[in-house]
Amino acid sequence: MDSEPGELSEGDLSPVGAESFSARNLALQAQKKILSKMATKTMASMLIDETSSDILDELYSVTREYTGDKKEAHRVLKDLIKVALKIGILYRNSQFNQEEGETAEKFKKKLNQAAMTAVSFYEVEFTFDTQVLAVLLNECKDLLHRLVERHLTLKSHGRIDRVFRLYASSDFLCTLYNPRGVYRPNLQKICAGVNKLLDEGIL
Repeated sequence: MDSEPGELSEGDLSPVGAESFSARNLALQAQKKILSKMATKTMASMLIDETSSDILDELYSVTREYTGDKKEAHRVLKDLIKVALKIGILYRNSQFNQEEGETAEKFKKKLNQAAMTAVSFYEVEFTFDTQVLAVLLNECKDLLHRLVERHLTLKSHGRIDRVFRLYASSDFLCTLYNPRGVYRPNLQKICAGVNKLLDEGIL
């Protein structure tokens, strides 16, 4: 889709300052550009929910501090949102065949497992296992690649790799889950949001 109507160029979304970053605004901006290029009015109702927006805002803050690079943090979150929106567009337009539909179900189950594990590792002391969470996230990545193989180009596959290269890395996960680390308040908010999505059956 990178060379197709739904593609966004790297310059389509301008970086914003850390203080004014809003995952909701970024997602809506990306969505509007995709929708305008696809001329699909039925997609206009696809909005990022408030809980997911809050999670992404916290993830951006952590990413910005961890990388020490505001532009890189913006790029990773932009990649994450773009891929999610494109998959949403494909799904809502019934573009997945039967095999891809089965892969989508496997991805959903694996993502649910990863989300529950991530929350559990935060809530239960001394249970955090970097390898377990990293493996689950990388399995999600592999399923995503399979799901969009027929639909998205190498550029989007690169975006998927870039997102998981950071968030599934042992160093990032260990830093994020450090019980005495500076990201503990962010992790608490992220897990609270993930828990809410799990309770609502979104994850």
